[in-house]
Amino acid sequence: MALKILKREDISMNESVNELKKIMEDEPEKKKISPQKWAGFVESTVVNFFDEHKIEKLAIEDGNGNKAKLARTKDNGIKIEYSSTVLM
Repeated sequence: MALKILKREDISMNESVNELKKIMEDEPEKKKISPQKWAGFVESTVVNFFDEHKIEKLAIEDGNGNKAKLARTKDNGIKIEYSSTVLM
């Protein structure tokens, strides 16, 4: 039978780990971006950024399968193509 001598640092580390676990369990799950929210984000925030900085072409992706492409038309309009991925 081996005895382990606990140091003060070991005890505080265990307390910190336990506290972190409790926080993670209590934290609500992050909501996934819905297609409607993605479209709203693209059509408002992204379009405003695109227009304010006078960008000609822009492609964005959120890492969850949602993508958008913006391009300036000849008459200075903005063409938007976007797609959303939904997991069920």
